[in-house]
Amino acid sequence: MKKDQSTSRREFLKKGAAGLAGAAFIPAIAWSRPMQEMQRKDRKFICRTLGRTGLKLPIVSMGATNAINLVRTALEEGIVHIDTSSIYYEGNHERMIGEVLKDLPRDSFVIATSVDLRDSLGQIKASFEDIKKNVTPNFISEAFDGSLQRFNLDYVDIYYLANVDSREYMLYKPYMKVFEEFKRAGKARFVGITTHSNEPEVIRAAAESKHWDVVLTAYNFRQPHHKEIREAIRQGAEAGIGIVAMKTQAGVYWDKARTKKINMKAALKWVLQDENVHTAVPAFSNYEQMMDDLSVMEDLTLTPEEKRDLKLGEELGFSGLYCQQCGRCLHQCKADLDIPTLMRSYMYAFGYQDYKKAKDTLRYWTSSDIPCNNCRMCEVRCSLGFDVKSRAMDIGHILEVPKEFLG
Repeated sequence: MKKDQSTSRREFLKKGAAGLAGAAFIPAIAWSRPMQEMQRKDRKFICRTLGRTGLKLPIVSMGATNAINLVRTALEEGIVHIDTSSIYYEGNHERMIGEVLKDLPRDSFVIATSVDLRDSLGQIKASFEDIKKNVTPNFISEAFDGSLQRFNLDYVDIYYLANVDSREYMLYKPYMKVFEEFKRAGKARFVGITTHSNEPEVIRAAAESKHWDVVLTAYNFRQPHHKEIREAIRQGAEAGIGIVAMKTQAGVYWDKARTKKINMKAALKWVLQDENVHTAVPAFSNYEQMMDDLSVMEDLTLTPEEKRDLKLGEELGFSGLYCQQCGRCLHQCKADLDIPTLMRSYMYAFGYQDYKKAKDTLRYWTSSDIPCNNCRMCEVRCSLGFDVKSRAMDIGHILEVPKEFLG
């Protein structure tokens, strides 16, 4: 396992960073190492314990990376924890991860996935009343069984209820009961929730509930309310909640034209300097980004230059690509568009250049669902200064492109 970075890169390029094209085209792998040997011998990674779960993890884990050889290489380089979801690429991401993991000892990795009840309704902005009315606990059980089948695993380490945005949603007893049954049956070692809106309320409610073990939350230097999130994270961690951070690099670029890149190492360090964050799940799309993230695991010191870089957007007057999902825009749109989800899709498309995920985020939409061309005057005023109409129209054009032609 001990090899220098240039050798690792040559081997990675030789393997080829093939994109996800469906489980039938994914080759099997044939290497097997226990978890203690997965850590690179020439690195001293910072590790933290994920709350009361007792899981000791490197502070950088892996989000929705969609190249199979990149996932393999990340595991070889020291990544242990992988986060995915049943909604990523219509379940194909879970299938891909299952192929990567199938020849590994079960104790050599930590896997987490989730069920998004709003997505199951085809209404990302569905109210909690709609969810309660239309989504039964039995549906959650069936969705979880589907994930286990795609992974070809008997259990996952963490199973999340995704896209939680209120205390009421999180504490709904029928859903809490079915998640408790997953733990009792040994299908999930731990259960948690994910949130990328109204995060402070959700994190505090999780801490008070004594039911949820882990919270996966949006957290980055661009959030106007990051100080409130930080305080809620502190309260959650003190209550024994495992804290996992997502959306840590805030959209990757400051601008749509991708001329000014966010310093991704600095953004990730900013999050992980908070010792109450136990690990983060950044997405990376190439080898260089992955190695940048791995380097953060060894040293969290922000250099003076990195501190300046985090203020670059303000200095240049860029609003960035990251939508904080505050929902203040929702009542402003005459067409009743789900603007936060549109803006999230926009971030995937123009920040990460992941057009398939951008389209997958709006899987139930067509370009005709975005009527901005017919709106003479957009009345939406984004709290971050986004040109909502222009961005929505850009996403409309992407929706017109068949998925098989998207890079």
